[in-house]
Amino acid sequence: MIQDTETEGTALCSVEGLSERYPDIPIEAIFKEDILRRGMAWSAGALEIAAGYKPKAYFIFSFDLVPISQMEMAENTKAPEEVRLAGGPYNFRPVIISVRLNPNSPYRVDCRDGSLFMTADGHEVSAVELQPSPVYYQRALSNGKPIMDIAPTIEWGYLLYLTVFRLCQYFGVKEECQFYDINENYRQQKKSGRPYTSVKTVEEIVEALEIIASTDSESRAYTVTGGSITSSLDGLSEIDFYARYPEAIEKRFPGRWIGKVVVQALPKDEVQRFRDAGVRIYHPNYEVWDKRLFEIICAGKNRYIGRDEWIRRILDAATVFGPENVIPNFVAGIEMSKPAGFATVDEAIASTAEGLDFFMSHGVSPRFTTWCPEPLSVLGRNQGGAPLEYHVRLLRVFRDTRAKYGLKPPPGYGEPGLGRAVFSVSSFMDVLPPFPAAR
Repeated sequence: MIQDTETEGTALCSVEGLSERYPDIPIEAIFKEDILRRGMAWSAGALEIAAGYKPKAYFIFSFDLVPISQMEMAENTKAPEEVRLAGGPYNFRPVIISVRLNPNSPYRVDCRDGSLFMTADGHEVSAVELQPSPVYYQRALSNGKPIMDIAPTIEWGYLLYLTVFRLCQYFGVKEECQFYDINENYRQQKKSGRPYTSVKTVEEIVEALEIIASTDSESRAYTVTGGSITSSLDGLSEIDFYARYPEAIEKRFPGRWIGKVVVQALPKDEVQRFRDAGVRIYHPNYEVWDKRLFEIICAGKNRYIGRDEWIRRILDAATVFGPENVIPNFVAGIEMSKPAGFATVDEAIASTAEGLDFFMSHGVSPRFTTWCPEPLSVLGRNQGGAPLEYHVRLLRVFRDTRAKYGLKPPPGYGEPGLGRAVFSVSSFMDVLPPFPAAR
């Protein structure tokens, strides 16, 4: 079992100490970042309660700190997609957190008199709320595939996550992005017996959305995504493969959801196809700013496209979608991963701050996913995540750089602000000031 970067048993001291040092960052966000990077454990009783709520769908990566083979209580089949923490001794305002399983985490969900609560180092932190499964989770397509496999929902029901290709053609240690486990996760999910479609057809997606549209009023956006295509898939290039999905969705359900696409940084004319189809937001995920680290950690992206060309394509996409609608993801924390990453928090923050300033000066606003060291990934095999201080300071830099350039909250993520935000794999929306959502 991989241990945390901090000494075991110090979660509360670490959070409370950083809350005192950085009082402008809500303690709820600091707890959230710590839970995301360390994962959470569950008692047997808590798991039995959770099994009656919306389950973890493993929508693209594992986002766990242990493989399924090491889950002695079958946590992968019982744990929920997300939890909402509220109340408790810290008087939490509601904060939604993605469930990343780790039986050895200092954070543990337990139950008392039928109610769930979160503890840290054995001390109660807050109450835990779960989201009921949507009605359509009990439905299947005409071919028998469960809708939860084809069109799961995350962000407390706000986002339909359509991973239409669950593998990546960047393959092996010399090409795969070293922080994620998309290919290995696909293999472990299939081995576990979970229904897990590798390539979802356009017809399957549209049929699933037909059922969702008739039964659901919570979802506001969809994301079409999947692994990179370096040659062809089903005889199609990356743009030809992926563009089919929003084209079909927007033709059948014009304007029903905010359309988002997460694929590689593509040439401007190909990006225009997404915009013409009705997609509103484009995520050409950049992952890590530093040139040296990009070349090492994102070797396939560097080999096939290159860092400088990736940046140029992001800026070109801003002329197609409008800069506020181009939102590349950074994986927060991989800047400090061993062996190549920065040795100090100061160095890592300075590097990422430079990237944020560059993009935001052009009106483009990156967002973050807090790095989860998945053991089936290259970087997650033998190390824990970045120090909690890094994540707290990054939230400050992100918030303050946005304010410097007068940027509005990113569209397609719901309302910002503590107690309102639904984005569950980072606290960046929690620390932004309240602002009306796009929808």
